[in-house]
Parts: sequence; C-alpha cells; structure tokens
Amino acid sequence: MREIQVTRITETIERLCIEANEYLPEDVRQAIRHCRSCEDGKIAQAVLDDIIENYEIADSEHVPICQDTGMACVFLEIGQDVHLSGGDLTAAVNEGVRRGYANGYLRKSVVKDPVRRGNTGDNTPAMIYTEIVPGENIQITVGPKGFGSENMSAVRMFKPSAGLQGIKDFILEVVETAGPNPCPPMVVGVGIGGTFDKCALLAKRALMRPLNSENPDPFYAALEKEMLQAINQLGIGPQGFGGKTTALGVNIETMPTHIAGMPCAVNISCHVTRHRTEIL
Repeated sequence: MREIQVTRITETIERLCIEANEYLPEDVRQAIRHCRSCEDGKIAQAVLDDIIENYEIADSEHVPICQDTGMACVFLEIGQDVHLSGGDLTAAVNEGVRRGYANGYLRKSVVKDPVRRGNTGDNTPAMIYTEIVPGENIQITVGPKGFGSENMSAVRMFKPSAGLQGIKDFILEVVETAGPNPCPPMVVGVGIGGTFDKCALLAKRALMRPLNSENPDPFYAALEKEMLQAINQLGIGPQGFGGKTTALGVNIETMPTHIAGMPCAVNISCHVTRHRTEIL
C-alpha cells in the first residue's frame, strides 16, 4: 500500500490548470500545422496562421491561449493500492483549481447556480471524474473546457434499428448545426454505448486522447477517419469562413450497452483542445 498526501494532488492540479491553459498539446499543434499546409484558400490560410501565432505567443509569453479558460474537468485514475491521507480528495482537487485560477490569473467562469447564476469567484467546483485502476499511482488529467464548444454538444438515445448510419448522420448533424460557434477547426469526441450519462463521459474522455492516436478496434478506427473526411467536406472551415479544415480530428470511444439501446454523444471542442497529464 502506497500513501499519497492529498496536498500533492492540490499542488499538481494547481500547476496543471495553468499549464493546460498556456500550452497547447503538441499533437494538436501538429494537426493545425498539417491543416495549414493543406489549405489553398487565402482566408482559411490566414485564419490558421493567426491561430498558430496565437498559441506561439501564449507559449512564449506564458499567457492563456484563449480568454475562456474553461471549466476545470479533472480526471483521476487512482490505483487501488493507493491510500490517500491528509484530507478530503474532493476538497483537495477544488483547492488546486482555486489556486491555479488565482495564481495563473485565469478567468473565473463558474456560477453557483445554473438558473440563478452568481459567480463562485474562484472557478470551483471542478468537474471531477474518478476511476479506480490497478497499481499504486494516481494519474491526473486536467482538461479546461470552454463553453463555446461545450454548448454545441449533444446526446441522442438511439434504438439499435438506427444502425451505423444513424450514428454517422447524428455526428454530421451536430457538427453542421454547430457551424462556426465552437471556433473551428474543432476536435470531435464521440461516445457510443453505455447509458445516457456514460456515453457523454466517453465523448468527454475521447477529447483527452491524442489526435495522432486511433481507436484500437479497426472498425472504429476506420469510422474515425471516415467521419473526419465527411466533416471536412462540410466546408465550414477555420472559424467558419470556409475551407477544407472544419475538424482537426475525430476520436471515438465505445463500451457495451443495453440490448434495447445505442446511446451516442458528441462532445465538441474548439481548436484549443487543452489537457495536461501527470502521474504521481
């Protein structure tokens, strides 16, 4: 049994909140640069040039890539041989977010109540997702999620009779409806299976997967490529001005589901698909 003080979790999350907002992952940068080399329209090229310049400035000047520094989504993979000591895990996570958003001068975007509003003032509470896994380590991933893209996401409870075509049509429908709102080129996370809530979590987790990876199942890996091609043929283009690059990638995650259902969620992210991971 390995003991880990929750203060280490707080310190790590504080740092990851700042780093995730300032540094775009290399796989996302590579995808943007690749799309820039494929674009032949002057407006699309200019927009992608601005996007590249923006993340390079954020990197060198240590400032947020986007003014919407997001709601902190924190994924914890906790080894079953870990004993957490020194305090409450949820409180430790939220303290890390509180410190990160204060010390990193990041915008506080969380409201106390979904209807009555009122800013919490420190960007807490975080959205915390925990999973117990084998081992004696804790893997922490912080993914700040802006709501320009989150608002364009959707869940649909299909019957099995909808088939694969129903899934394909739904993905395209969500992206086409989103149009320029999620600041394309976007990253499209898709969750298929589970239950109403679980497929949405799968879609969220899909956004944390590197864009240069693919689903381990060849069937879904091929579907990822097919849907990316279909999305980029919509012509929405960078920031909605038209072009070949509407999406940087499509990541699909799946799990078993009930015999009577085929849940599907599409979680859209903007070109600033931020996430940072560390293992304790």
